Formats: sequence, C-alpha cells, structure tokens
Amino acid sequence: MKKSTFKLMAFGLVFTTFALTTSCSSNDNEDPITPTLPETQSRWITVAGALMQTAPGDGNGGTKVFSVSKEDAKNPNISINVYDNGTPVQSTRTARLQSSVDGSTLFNITYTGANGGEFMTYKVNGGNNFTQSGSTVNISQYAGTSPRWTKLFDGDKTGVAVNVTAPVIVTNPDKTYKHTRGSATVLSLDLQKILISAAKQYEIPLTPEEEAKGHHIFRLDAPTLNKAGDKLIIGTWMRKTNPLTAENEATFERLGSKSLIVDYPSLTNPKIITSTVGFGDTSGYRSFNSFVANDGNIYQATQRDTKNGSYILKINQSNEYDNSYVFSLDTALGIKGSYIDAWRYVGNGIAYAVYTHDAANNQGFVARIDLNAKTAKKVEGIAYDTDLDFGQYQGFVVDGNDLYIAVTPVGKDGNIYVIDAVTGTVTKGAKLVNKAGNHYIGVF
Repeated sequence: MKKSTFKLMAFGLVFTTFALTTSCSSNDNEDPITPTLPETQSRWITVAGALMQTAPGDGNGGTKVFSVSKEDAKNPNISINVYDNGTPVQSTRTARLQSSVDGSTLFNITYTGANGGEFMTYKVNGGNNFTQSGSTVNISQYAGTSPRWTKLFDGDKTGVAVNVTAPVIVTNPDKTYKHTRGSATVLSLDLQKILISAAKQYEIPLTPEEEAKGHHIFRLDAPTLNKAGDKLIIGTWMRKTNPLTAENEATFERLGSKSLIVDYPSLTNPKIITSTVGFGDTSGYRSFNSFVANDGNIYQATQRDTKNGSYILKINQSNEYDNSYVFSLDTALGIKGSYIDAWRYVGNGIAYAVYTHDAANNQGFVARIDLNAKTAKKVEGIAYDTDLDFGQYQGFVVDGNDLYIAVTPVGKDGNIYVIDAVTGTVTKGAKLVNKAGNHYIGVF
C-alpha cells in the first residue's frame, strides 16, 4: 500500500507562485483575488487516465490522455472517455506528467521499462491529437530509469529530476553497523531545448547519532524553488535500518520532518533541515507537495506519520523551518490519521488538498485549506464515493481563479469539478467515463 513505508514513491511538482498585485483577506469573499496564475482564454484541459495492470486501481497499465476546451471541461453535458478515445503517452507504468502554464504542452519522463528516464514533450492539439517532440533526452545514466521529477514555474523553462540509489549498509572495521546511505542525484532539464542543464551527485549524511540508529533517506521528491530563486527545497522519504538485524523496520520512532536544500542553479552545497513540528515525510507521492505562497514562504505537506496525521509545515525565506507555525490537518478537520495525497496552492493563502483519514478506509475527500488561519474544511458539492481513491492523483489546473480537479472512483464514472478560488463555489463539469479497474489521475 502507498501509505506503507515500503511503497514506491514518485511524483511531485515544483511550483513558484506569481506575485499578487493587490493584497486581500482570504476570508473575505467580497474582495477580489488577483489570479495566482494567468488565465488563458483558449486553454486546453487535458485529462489523464491510468489503466489497471493486475489489480483495480493499481494504475500500472499505462496512461492515456485526451484534451478538451475549457468550455467543454466545465459542461456537465459533455462526456470524456479517455480509455476509448484517448492516446497513450510513453510510459511502461503510470506516466509522470506536467503541463505548461497555458496547457499547450505536456512534459513527460518515462517511468521504468526499456525507455525509462526518457524526457519528451507533446504539443496539445485537442481531442486525442498530441504531437510528440522530435527529440528526446535520456537522463537514466544520472537519475535512473524511474526518476521523480517536477517542473519549475519559471516560464516553463526548467524541470528538476531527483533520485536516490538503493541505500547500502556500511559497517565499521569491526563489522558493527555504521550507517545506511544511497547516492543522491539532482538534475535540471532545459524544457525548451530538451537537454540536461546540470547534474550533481552526492551522498547526503544525517547526523552521526541519527545514522547510528539506522535512519536514512530512502527517496527524494517534490523540489521547490524558493522565492529568491537561489535554493531548491527537496522533500525526503525516510526509512530506518535495524542496526542489529540489518533489516528495514516497518515501524519506527520517526525523526522530525526533513528536507534537502541545494543551491540553484548550481545544485551544489547539499544541506538537511529538520522540523520539530512535523514527523512525517515531505516527499509527497505523485504530485505537488510544497509551494511558495504569496507571503514568500514555502508551505509543505507531510505524509506517512501514522501517529499524528498530515501537517502543513512552513519554511521561511531564510530556508529554515519556522517551528512556530503549527498546522495539523487532523486538528483542522476534526479527524484522525489524515493523509494528504496531493494538494495545490491557489493564492492568497488558500489551497485545496485531496486526502483520506483513518476512519475513511482509504476513501478520498477534498478540503479547502486556509494557510493563514490554519483552518480546513471538507469541500461539499462533490459526489464522494467509497471507491474514490486519490492515492495516485497527479494533476490540478489553476487557470485564473478556477481550480480544475478530476474526481472518479476506481472503475466508476466521475466528473471534472471546477472550484472558484474566491468563493469556494463548486461546479460539476464534464462527465469522465471510466472502465473497470481504471481511474483518472489528473487534469493538466
């Protein structure tokens, strides 16, 4: 299961918000909100569907995409069937997709298989017409065949891929346990020229005390560019080796949440920062996990903390955790064991998250989050279902004040929903036609 410490982790997104030209309260619906991202008048909305491989909802049978106009995406009388009418994108398993801000281009790095690590782009032409770029670049020699990667919102110029090789146990001369480490890669891609801009590899040690107990970084994901544009903050997924048995421990006393910071664009000077507020991982799973908000600070979600649920952490503009900021999603929603599968910042301290919790038996929900007030509320007006699972969810679209999200239970039809960032009003959009075992994993 993805919420186990042994599940493979994938995808995230780097996101730097555009500056607001006015300041207004996120709690005052009468005040206008300048859009977080510009509105594209004739934007394509691309939906992505993951195919079942062996078990319903595993999403490992490949990915298909289909695009419609914004008008059709908002129209509940329109039906979209990506599985019958869509086109596949290159990926042995679930594709790790990103889109340009205006929706005209899809970016993809093939995940696993013979072509694992190949980066290519697709021009979005409407319907199932996607034109693949004539050139590709293979980053597998640096980041492996299953890299985690995200796109910087820097005018669609740069993507960042990260990877950690399988951690290896190192012993002392007397054969006693010393530490467990893998070799990390951080790589930047020129999305326009389709080439590698820079790549750095290094080991990332924890403190000697932490390493002696077996703690180590298992995965990296969800890099985010800070407001100053000179640092990348990269999320971590932690594991622990039992020093006596050399086996991975399924459950363990977790360290404070950690992130890796490197200089940008050089990708040098790796440094670990640690939160004393959160104790979950900061890597996300297959989608965005941290964002630069309008106040210039980074807000980051946590996962896999079975004791405390998900937190939203704050990283200040000095690139350190602000441990005075305490935001427990459990507390905000009045639930236990919250788990943020994916989330998206939309502006003025407001974000939306797809999540589950202990009592939900993995059923997914959508929450509106106010980062300034540290409050959250389940979004009503969405057709929730016991088979709704956002565990592999990847893509939201923010276009002006509209947030687009795909909501489909596994094997059942669903819809695109459009949420107004100012009022929180939910509008049911186009029908998403499903097939047994499949589910839609995002809009781009």
